[in-house]
Amino acid sequence: MIPAPRQLFNAAFTPTSYQHMLAAIDQELPGQLDFRVAETPVFVPAALRDKLVRAGQDIIAVLQQPDFKQLTQNAIPPGQRVPNEDAHAEFLTFDFAVCRNAAGELEPQLIEMQGFPSLYAFQAYLPGVFAQHYPIADSVSPFLEVANESQYLAELKELIIGNENPENVILLELFPEQQKTRIDFKLSKKYWGIEAVSLPDVRKRGRQLFYEKDGREIQIKRIYNRIIFDELARYPDLHPEFNLIDDVDVEWVGHPNWFFRISKYTLPLIKSQFAPPSYYLHTLEHYPADLENYVLKPLFSFAGAGVKLHITAAELDALPDKHNYLLQRKVQYEPVVQSPDGLVKCEIRLLYTWQKTAAQPKLLAGLARLSRGEMIGVDFNKNKDWVGGTTPLFEV
Repeated sequence: MIPAPRQLFNAAFTPTSYQHMLAAIDQELPGQLDFRVAETPVFVPAALRDKLVRAGQDIIAVLQQPDFKQLTQNAIPPGQRVPNEDAHAEFLTFDFAVCRNAAGELEPQLIEMQGFPSLYAFQAYLPGVFAQHYPIADSVSPFLEVANESQYLAELKELIIGNENPENVILLELFPEQQKTRIDFKLSKKYWGIEAVSLPDVRKRGRQLFYEKDGREIQIKRIYNRIIFDELARYPDLHPEFNLIDDVDVEWVGHPNWFFRISKYTLPLIKSQFAPPSYYLHTLEHYPADLENYVLKPLFSFAGAGVKLHITAAELDALPDKHNYLLQRKVQYEPVVQSPDGLVKCEIRLLYTWQKTAAQPKLLAGLARLSRGEMIGVDFNKNKDWVGGTTPLFEV
């Protein structure tokens, strides 16, 4: 999207150099990369960068409304409300499609949002990997409200570790060694010294939690949470000692309730030029006349599960649980990333942290995904190149 850095990168790119880059990642972190990294970063021009920032501010203004918790009380499913919720989310991630408006300018359009951590460690790591293998112009940076990688990592260390000893802080997942995002867990340990612990391995005694490391039992005082209830539901026979809804003496870093409060459930509350209209399905007396221009999304799922791009009124009428869905107006992704054989569509995720005592979140960096398919997800991009996850590099 910025001609000079794109031309510099593409002139140096070869399929062999890309394979060398992947091999270097595997040499440093053997067997950990289990998702497709795209061949290229995304070079984001200043005009689009500024619109992304404004779009994020529009969303944050809604999250800071005094009645936001009241508006999202029903976002948390029955039996999944975790005690000791804090005043605000500590992680915010907003996904935007890169589109073109009526004036012919690139602009972001909101797709999804989460009050949940993303690949914060991996997104500190990946820009440096690209820079080791390709010429990256000095006119771009992966960082926004922090100056460099060192400040980025320090910001996250303050949030995740706080004043605790790192060994008393864990990254909590369900079977972390099996997760496609496990490379992020390894990098979290490298950067901040925290272990990735599987929920079944957490021990509970009274109100205290423990895990075992090197034959020692260590008390857990803070949990960097990466567990999603939706995944837990896939294991009905799993009965860990610690249930997430237990009232225990631990501090959550990324309290689980915010995963629900800031989610697809929140989309109809966002009114912005950068957010397509969204509606709770059960509140509509009449469906939009141009229903073909809307996508159906289940409120309580993740990673694109259950999304339907093509729907009819009859299908909506047949849904027995309309209160579990929303309609969102489709957006038209604009192919903007120049690959060797054409233009590729792009989505940009903004990554924020929100320290407990801070009045405002801080926009640290981003994550980008490239697609040649109808949707961004993996299932729509099988056997294609110049697709997958990558890093946005913003014009400075």
